[in-house]
Amino acid sequence: MTSDPPVGTKEPAPPGDDYAALKVVPVRHPWRWVAITATAVVLAQFIHGLATNPGWEWGVFAEFFTADVILEAVWTTLQLTVYGTALGFALGIVLAFMRLSKSRFLTTVAFGYIWAFRSIPLIVQLLFWFNLAYLYEELRFGIPFGPGFLSFDTMGLVGAMSAAVLGLALHQAAYAAEIVRGGVLAVDGGQLEAAAALGIPRLRQIRRIVLPQAMRSILPNAANEVISLFKGTSIVSVMAIGELFYQVQVIYGRNGRVVPLLMVATAWYILLTTVLSVLQHYVERYFAKGSAR
Repeated sequence: MTSDPPVGTKEPAPPGDDYAALKVVPVRHPWRWVAITATAVVLAQFIHGLATNPGWEWGVFAEFFTADVILEAVWTTLQLTVYGTALGFALGIVLAFMRLSKSRFLTTVAFGYIWAFRSIPLIVQLLFWFNLAYLYEELRFGIPFGPGFLSFDTMGLVGAMSAAVLGLALHQAAYAAEIVRGGVLAVDGGQLEAAAALGIPRLRQIRRIVLPQAMRSILPNAANEVISLFKGTSIVSVMAIGELFYQVQVIYGRNGRVVPLLMVATAWYILLTTVLSVLQHYVERYFAKGSAR
């Protein structure tokens, strides 16, 4: 026979349940401290080598880091990045919604464009645009396969800078289209159904409901593409455009100071990539409102 304890009395704690008396021992991670120590030693050795190795020639680095020719090259690199990104993502958004369209024709055209420009190396695309006048000496407008009404010479139609922007933008659009399409597909389709039930027009659904949420998925990948494009502008050096890497090559071709001039380019790439990463952080934080703390 058992009986309940009187009202107002507290049952004694079962043996072994007195947690306050237990001694709490933090988890030890000895290998973590070993890894931290090894990393610190390697980093210290690297910094010591940078400071003491005369082969880096930091005096030459300081002389050319802010030279006028380098600053002009940095400006050209930024122009190529901005124009290529703006035009590429503008076309990429159109291609993404073409692929999401219910029209078989639009889907096929968008898929064909993306397939072609992702398959051909960027350097080949740039050289094709740069040599447009060699491939087509004259362009005519008129009846297809018939007489032309208007024609003009292509020799001065596409210059080196225009060919570089055009090649970078068209190449970037193929990747931007897939990034945007993936972000749109990440948005729950039920929200579009609810918006349609409320009578919200289709264009407003995309602008006010789909894209703000899709940006959370689009931004990390888009930022990677922008940074890759920024560093990838060095490929236009094959067209003798005075961007950063080309100018560095020209200078160390004259004075033979290869390592310090390469460090000049590296430092500028690191600096500007850091700025882009900081901008990415704040833009992501803006679009994360309401979904993340």
